[in-house]
Amino acid sequence: MSNSGSEIDRLIQLLARLPGLGPRSARRAALHLIERKDQLLGPLAAAMRDAFDHVVACETCGNIDTASPCHLCTDPRRDPSVIVVVETVGDLWALERAQATSGRYHVLGGTLSPLDGVGPDDLSIPKLLERAGDPAVKEIILAVNATVEGQTTAHYITDMLAGGEVKVSRLAHGVPVGGELDYLDDGTLAAAIRQRQPF
Repeated sequence: MSNSGSEIDRLIQLLARLPGLGPRSARRAALHLIERKDQLLGPLAAAMRDAFDHVVACETCGNIDTASPCHLCTDPRRDPSVIVVVETVGDLWALERAQATSGRYHVLGGTLSPLDGVGPDDLSIPKLLERAGDPAVKEIILAVNATVEGQTTAHYITDMLAGGEVKVSRLAHGVPVGGELDYLDDGTLAAAIRQRQPF
């Protein structure tokens, strides 16, 4: 039984749909927003309206920005010889946050999943192959997740690029920085041993 009005219940239900927020966290977030509506709720609503009115997908890489091509694609300081392939915009943002690369990006929009009916044409793989054909591109880094679907997608892209001039590499998998072996799963440990490097 609810102890709030239907509008507040609707706000809680919508917040609960966000990643990382369950019903309890959504209630806390809604209460926080309502208690500070002048400082938070009004500005948040205005920012969301602006985002919906101005945000577009980049026609080149698939990033979301207020312009297309996006600021990453038009930044002259980025290395045009390297394309980092990611599954989602969230993955792109994570790599940017880590300042892990100065290359350009390509967002696939997901992974291949025949069981779910997701094939190469449902992703931006054809656009990636077109970009890889540019003589300026020397390396494609497959920065996909270490899931079955991610690795299937990586193998498919590698096969499609085989025989071309572009080098294809992937992220290393294994022991994270600061990781303790005793706490790692078997798959991570096996990948770390397989991809060992000279010391």
